[in-house]
Amino acid sequence: MTGSGNDSENTRRPKVVFLPDGVRGEARAGETLLGTARRLGADIDSACGGRGICGRCQVSVMEGTFAKEGITSSPDHLSPPTEAEQKYARIRGLAPGRRLSCQARVTGDVVIDVPVESRLHRQLVRKMDESLPIAVDPLIRAVAVEVAPPDLHEPSSDFARLALAVEEETGEDTLSADLPVLTGLQRGLRAGSWQVTAVLHQRHERDAPRLIDVRPGFDERLYGLAVDIGSTTIAAHLVDLHDGSVLASAGCMNPQIRFGEDLMSRVSWAMMNENGAQEMTTAVRAAINDLARTVCERARVRPEQILDSAFVGNPVMHHLFLGIDPRELGQAPFPLAVAEALELPARELDLAFAPAARAYILPCIAGHVGADAAAVILAEAPHEREDISLIVDVGTNAEIVLGNRERLLACSSPTGPALEGAQISCGQRAAPGAIERVRIDPETFRARYKVIGAEPWSDEPGFEEAVKTTGVTGICGSGIIEAIAEMYLAGIIDESGRFNAALAERTPFVKKRGRDLSYVLRPAGDGMREIAITQEDVRAVQLAKAALHAGCKLLMEAYGIETVDRIRLAGAFGAHIDPLYALILGMIPDCPLENVTAAGNAAGTGARMALCSREARDTVEALVKRIEKIETAVEPRFQEHFVAAMAFPHASDPYPNLRRHIRLPEPGSSRAQIPEKEHRRRRRQRQRQR
Repeated sequence: MTGSGNDSENTRRPKVVFLPDGVRGEARAGETLLGTARRLGADIDSACGGRGICGRCQVSVMEGTFAKEGITSSPDHLSPPTEAEQKYARIRGLAPGRRLSCQARVTGDVVIDVPVESRLHRQLVRKMDESLPIAVDPLIRAVAVEVAPPDLHEPSSDFARLALAVEEETGEDTLSADLPVLTGLQRGLRAGSWQVTAVLHQRHERDAPRLIDVRPGFDERLYGLAVDIGSTTIAAHLVDLHDGSVLASAGCMNPQIRFGEDLMSRVSWAMMNENGAQEMTTAVRAAINDLARTVCERARVRPEQILDSAFVGNPVMHHLFLGIDPRELGQAPFPLAVAEALELPARELDLAFAPAARAYILPCIAGHVGADAAAVILAEAPHEREDISLIVDVGTNAEIVLGNRERLLACSSPTGPALEGAQISCGQRAAPGAIERVRIDPETFRARYKVIGAEPWSDEPGFEEAVKTTGVTGICGSGIIEAIAEMYLAGIIDESGRFNAALAERTPFVKKRGRDLSYVLRPAGDGMREIAITQEDVRAVQLAKAALHAGCKLLMEAYGIETVDRIRLAGAFGAHIDPLYALILGMIPDCPLENVTAAGNAAGTGARMALCSREARDTVEALVKRIEKIETAVEPRFQEHFVAAMAFPHASDPYPNLRRHIRLPEPGSSRAQIPEKEHRRRRRQRQRQR
């Protein structure tokens, strides 16, 4: 995106990147950050008309070199604080590093972090747990015991007498305890008048139990936290460890986004900044503690009552959470520092849970296939099925699993953030005001669409009233997928992704922009900016979907099959993709449409299973050892599959299953070449299909 103005053509305009939206562009001369954000479509709140009074437009400048953007960002690349900004700081205070975007003017390249409280529209985190019933095989149990009080004639420690009481109750004759439990032991025993609840953690029946809490009286409440650390979002689920039920869930944007939208950008940040990895570790642990407080508040529980936890994430997220520098994952042969499952004291991870709480980190599968993929396999259980499943966890880094009870294969594919609405000219994360569904009339080329937060479609009564609060602010991942698929079906773009240039003369919805073309979803007007799909946007989605498809084909080729029996789309994004449009774009191989279904937050479900069951932990640890890993980065056939998958839906695969549901344009055809009678027939057919 390039702004227009009176700047000298010979002077390069400063580049501005707004995170976490991923909106990027150039600043105009004399323009404030808030003005740039509004022109480019970044989400920043403001209520005082840019006078520096409300303070709702606060932002921070990221400092360092951002290789992917090709810029070095610094707070010095903004104008000095204005008088209004200084006054606000004196009276109401500004946190260190914060600026008022309505006052700061851009003088050089900057990467801007927009904090949650400064965003007009909050990100929707759709990775909520489906609360599916799971088998509970608890690692933690509460045992009510009566401990003998101290006796001057038979001296022994309080811990020894507690251990004896536990042995009498359970038969366990060896008990261990961490220092945080011992420091509070005497207080707990005396507060309960020697009647207490001993909370025990035991990984296997053959292991000695570990004392992780002592409570006065009888208190059998047991809580755990299951956390899915995604590249874009983090989701946490507070779980009752007695029955595995979810008491509360919450999600947030992963704060590491401000260091880079995709995994390799974050690895680069760690490489190029001395404390880069530590910054990202601190950020993600703080976010998890915030989520723990949120879910506990909702369930009326204290974070100090969380006794066990389970974590999943891709390898880069896994390493950063553990405090391990991920730079080795950025270069072949992509070695993990540790792939095995880990069980640690939660306090070692700076988690503000119970003093002796435990943390279980599920095992990773390979250098780019992480604990989240292992959790998906645990939840989906393809290893228990006869038919062959293709499980695709769609995200910034797609993780793909193929197989059945006989054989399992896995790989990752670098799809990037385009499929989530990032790095798209009018793209945004899923939030109220974002277009999430699109249909295009094949005769008039006019789009009708649905917006997050509003029930009516854009052509239905009450739509403008419904979006009065949120506006129509951009297009999110599911919307961009449907928009481009509909553009292909309507003949606006061909199978190669190129625009039909003849339409620029026939419809106002296809516009020339220099040498390129774009499709207008929503024209500008009534204070609303234009929302359009550019040729560059189409290419970005093609690159992402081709990488995803190529990864699937590599696994199928390695397995020796040409088709799969079923496809499961996992993850929050996968749950909101219409399977029909995923097939039309060619994101996934051809498959009977009725067998392409959403798996929901399977990674979160797998984390909850591991939290509640020692058998689940044993299962996932055994499974990862038998999974065959395919490394797409070094597979020569990946590029061949990638090139063929750039076409819609594919250059050589005829997609017979898809064609049973919808008529696809023939290769080389465009609407300009189709007779009007055929147009009317296609339109009637499409209306019936919808």
